[in-house]
Amino acid sequence: MNGKTLSLSFQHVLAMYGGAVIVPLIVGGAIGLTSLQLTYLVAIDLMMCGVATLLQVMRNKFFGIGLPVVLGCTFTAVGPMISIGQSYGVSAIYGSIITAGILVTIFAKFFGKLVRFFPPVVTGSVVTIIGITLIPVAMKDMAGGEGASDFGSLSNIGLAFGVLLFIILLFRFLKGFVRSVAILIGLVGGTIVGAFMGKVDITPVKEASWLHLPEVFHFGFPTFNVTAILTMVLVAIVSLVESTGVYFALSDICEEEINEDDLARGYRAEGLAILFGGLFNAFPYTTYSQNVGLLQLSGVKSRKVIATAGGMLIVLGFLPKLAAITTIIPHPVLGGAMVAMFGMVVAYGIKMLSEVNFASQENLLIIACSVGMGLGVTVVPDLFAKFPTALQILTGNGIVAGSITAIVLNLIFNVSVSKKSEREKVRVLSSSTQRIS
Repeated sequence: MNGKTLSLSFQHVLAMYGGAVIVPLIVGGAIGLTSLQLTYLVAIDLMMCGVATLLQVMRNKFFGIGLPVVLGCTFTAVGPMISIGQSYGVSAIYGSIITAGILVTIFAKFFGKLVRFFPPVVTGSVVTIIGITLIPVAMKDMAGGEGASDFGSLSNIGLAFGVLLFIILLFRFLKGFVRSVAILIGLVGGTIVGAFMGKVDITPVKEASWLHLPEVFHFGFPTFNVTAILTMVLVAIVSLVESTGVYFALSDICEEEINEDDLARGYRAEGLAILFGGLFNAFPYTTYSQNVGLLQLSGVKSRKVIATAGGMLIVLGFLPKLAAITTIIPHPVLGGAMVAMFGMVVAYGIKMLSEVNFASQENLLIIACSVGMGLGVTVVPDLFAKFPTALQILTGNGIVAGSITAIVLNLIFNVSVSKKSEREKVRVLSSSTQRIS
């Protein structure tokens, strides 16, 4: 292996590192994990990103699409994981991830047939809802973190907005690779400033060991809650829909045609990655589009480069002291970066919705009702508290309520209408044939 391959691989690691690190920090901080637990979460996440990437790159008869794709923890799961953790405990998070991984692995072959039930009007609405529900988390961190003694202080707010402004300036005046890691640069710069302000405690780095082996069920044996499982299955389906777009984009870039069997292997690899994420108390995993952009910029389409990047991530996962460095980032710094990142989730949802025919009143109603329901239940979580427990499975979580609304309305307005149109065409053709006869 030469230096060029290593440098190209490390570039891919850097491109996805910010997203891979910030997700465990956000989720772990929101559900109240200790610094030691956060260190483990970051380390195991990096390792599982590497494992997930290798599962996808190593094509065989059972799994792996065989394209130069990098996998990382999906931002779509951040809001649901926080909601599940706060409502049902950490063990329910991993029970839902394990179940979702198993279901995706088993039904990978049939997923392509279900894609038509998740057009842009549904997936775009779901992603938009998820982004909206994340914004309050960012706001609390900007103020210093929920429960902080200096919550809302001028120093916290100033630091948070300083980080946000720094990231915006990086995007405005820089291009290429540096721009792609602007969030990571913003976190590093904000932490340095925070250290001078006395907001950084390096104790977690001192206490972290140099080497640590991964553990199955590190945070305890998983529990299986129906609401949590339903939520995570929806997250997995949305991630698979997004991954499908990445697969086809890479097939065009690499000039390699993919068929239904290739897609099934890709979905199955993603299902296995989600399953392993649940077993080792990490995250659900999906394709990272930023690495596709990097692949286009570099012009290097080698699977060897991506496999090497996966190996680097696995090695980083064995070094908790390096992972602990990320846990010392002050809450206001995270909050400033999260405003941009969570806002991007909303923006990405809107981008997905841009493919929708807005001339259709039915589509407008689907978006209006699903986003309205998702936001409404998030803001007023006790809205359906008097409902029977069985119904609260569908109504007790804003993401689930909004997603179910989008799916059901799409079935009513679009799927049923298309079937009716097909039947009408058949009837007309039949009548015409009879007249000709």
